[in-house]
Amino acid sequence: MEIFKGQPRLPKFAVPKRYDLQLKPDLSACKFAGSVSIDVDIVAETRFIVLNAAELSINPGSVSFSPRNSSKVFDPKKVELVEEDEILVLDFAEALPLGLGVLAIGFEGILNDRMKGFYRSTYEHNGEKKNMAVTQFEPADARRSFPCWDEPSFKAMFKITLDVPSELVALSNMPVIEEKVNGPVKTVSYQESPIMSTYLVAYVVGLFDYVEDHTSDGIKVRVYCQVGKANQGEFALKVAVRTLELYKDYFAVPYPLPKLDMIAIPDFAAGAMENYGLVTYRETALLYDEQHSAAANKQRVATVVAHELAHQWFGNLVTMEWWTHLWLNEGFATWVSYLATDSIFPEWRIWTQFLDELTDGLRLDGLAESHPIEVEINHAAEIDEIFDAISYRKGASVIRMLQSYLGAECFQRSLASYIKKHAYSNAKTEDLWAALEEGSGEPVTKLMNTWTKQKGYPVVSVKFKDQKLEFEQSQFFSSGSLGDGQWIVPITFCCGSYDKKKSFLLQTKSENYDVKEFASDSNKSAWIKLNVDQTGFYRVKYDEELAARLRYAIENKYLTPTDRFGILDDSFALCMARQLPLTSLLTLMGAYREELDYTVLSNLISITYKVGRIAADARPELMDNINQFFINIFQYSAEKLGWDATQGESHLDSMLRGEILTALAMLGHKETLSEASRRFDAFLKDRNTPLLPPDTRKAAYVAVMQTVTSSNRAGFDSLLKIYRETDLSQEKIRILGSLPSCPDQGIIREVLKFSLSPEVRSQDAMYALAVSKEGREVAWTWFKENWDLILKTYGSGFLITRFVSAVVSPFASFEKVKEVEEFFANRSMPSIARTLKQSLERVNINANWVKSIQAEQNLGEAIQELAYRKF
Repeated sequence: MEIFKGQPRLPKFAVPKRYDLQLKPDLSACKFAGSVSIDVDIVAETRFIVLNAAELSINPGSVSFSPRNSSKVFDPKKVELVEEDEILVLDFAEALPLGLGVLAIGFEGILNDRMKGFYRSTYEHNGEKKNMAVTQFEPADARRSFPCWDEPSFKAMFKITLDVPSELVALSNMPVIEEKVNGPVKTVSYQESPIMSTYLVAYVVGLFDYVEDHTSDGIKVRVYCQVGKANQGEFALKVAVRTLELYKDYFAVPYPLPKLDMIAIPDFAAGAMENYGLVTYRETALLYDEQHSAAANKQRVATVVAHELAHQWFGNLVTMEWWTHLWLNEGFATWVSYLATDSIFPEWRIWTQFLDELTDGLRLDGLAESHPIEVEINHAAEIDEIFDAISYRKGASVIRMLQSYLGAECFQRSLASYIKKHAYSNAKTEDLWAALEEGSGEPVTKLMNTWTKQKGYPVVSVKFKDQKLEFEQSQFFSSGSLGDGQWIVPITFCCGSYDKKKSFLLQTKSENYDVKEFASDSNKSAWIKLNVDQTGFYRVKYDEELAARLRYAIENKYLTPTDRFGILDDSFALCMARQLPLTSLLTLMGAYREELDYTVLSNLISITYKVGRIAADARPELMDNINQFFINIFQYSAEKLGWDATQGESHLDSMLRGEILTALAMLGHKETLSEASRRFDAFLKDRNTPLLPPDTRKAAYVAVMQTVTSSNRAGFDSLLKIYRETDLSQEKIRILGSLPSCPDQGIIREVLKFSLSPEVRSQDAMYALAVSKEGREVAWTWFKENWDLILKTYGSGFLITRFVSAVVSPFASFEKVKEVEEFFANRSMPSIARTLKQSLERVNINANWVKSIQAEQNLGEAIQELAYRKF
């Protein structure tokens, strides 16, 4: 018995083939009863059966094993549930016969309120609060609903039957084959599923409306949501039908199930979950309200639907062998969701927006406390922490880099053969590389191992000397320290024109490239841009002369948006790593004063927030001039866009207007604050006023909170009133995300207290953590005071990592690092260990950055000049 404890994986002497699962949830008592008969193949001599179970009470008298070709029934002499390892160990008196048999187990469990396993979510119907029962099994929580082999490689078929109140809707992965009503209870039986992993099993019981459509080859697609909201499912439905058809062609394999249901769940920890045939979503990621959703909400629905449907092939049909290969699922689905969205909405220029994914990946991977894409997982408790920007965003970025290197057609062909070969089974990263290598003839494994098996990425330094470009790679750390990683880097560059593009693989530390052909007399001062279109997962550092030429090229609009984005983002990262003075970064930012591209401006805005915070810690006396300079940068685009949408304007302009006005409000721009206040007053009188459409609401809410104080709180109270009156979760989140921008510490304390109240759904509390600079200390004190409550509410899922990161990371002093370490000295646990280290590393990086800005010569004069320069 002892040998099974403390093991990362289940023993392999028994393998499940098919589950026959019957469940009876009691929605008012919040518990369930169940029984499962599992067809098991005993493949090695053993008297034990070991499988996963957690938070279930097992009825020992119900447990038996019946071999297929024998009338003998084996009853275990001992049934032990080992809670710390989440395993159920069945000890039989004698060895079990090899071959097939049926394992029967009866059990009971609770519908928990922790958004994992088989849990309860609440909703209102006709003014009455009701419970629904929902599943969320990824990564390792099917074991909380029924005893099972809860690892992705133990694929099996599932035959599910639910006993539920007759008036409710009960959904599962497969279509219903029979409903038998027996007074207040009905028994719903579903078709047997194809072979799949336990983490993809799903069932939902509640009261729902739906909208329905079909794909051209007859797949029935439905969007389910709370009663009365069905019309908000129309947009996602349209996207789903088109996406399924698109993937069928792209993967050269039809969608494998007879139906696809997508359902909005009010309490849901992740964004969405790709359960086979029954995809669950947060309401904000599935529902779109023509009147009250912003353009950004619409885009989020489209990309999340495309992401989850990609998983129906990449993840569900072909499944990772173990969580080490999670990135295969998530990185790939993230990348291909952009491919699908771009095909359906080309006017959104979504591939430019992909750069946000790239940047998030680079930011996390610039930490010493990052991890490789392929990360060793030794215990189920560690899995939650790797659902992060490395698995999703770096994963997606290296796939984009590889596709760009191999070419789109070759990549697609090889992918289709990979899916055919591994359909209905499991695969590792190496299997994907093998398929791409075979299809392309390129050394894919050798190239990609440098990106997935080691953490981090390079910064490529480039100098122009004697008609040669000198390239040198070294590992980039945001801390500025030196690393010894080395990569095979797909280098692309252009000189003076996009017609002249060169590419090669940088396989050594340094290399020279002869550019005589570019360096004609007329071309002597031409710009040189590396990593064209930012397809590579690396940063670039230019020497001073090349940097000046690029600045000139930006001012004169010679470069594409993706390249303008890349130059800015790399310069910001180099400045944080203290390899570029703040004066140089600010001078470069000034070159973007006529920028109009959504993605570039969006990144410029987030950089101004970060630079503003660090500068305020380093040189508070310069802040008036710094803010004035930032206002000057955004003035041009703000005046072009104004507050009111124009007839037929682009989706991107709609999104940009809200972000620019929010930025000006945060910077304290007087005209923006007073106009926001005027429009907000009109909105309070009439929720349908054309003066405050969804795209500019967040800007107005943030502006209102800039002037709220403990003694002048009318704006705060008005926002809480709107929050309480709306039943649209996107609107609630807009408000929750705006409240903490208030500079008043008393109000921040109230906002944080409100976030943990029953009025805020657990998954939404983290929106209230984006506190102003003035609120950092308040948030930290609040966090310590409420740690036990936060731990109780969020301690068993990945959401707790958001609290740690949001509260700790914004600080910028070495003293704070010590204080945080002391607080967590006896409070840390495996599920937050990595996040805590990363957050403390960020505080150290900030503190060093502050010191270097304090030491910077002539910074005050440079900022004075930038702030009052007339353009």
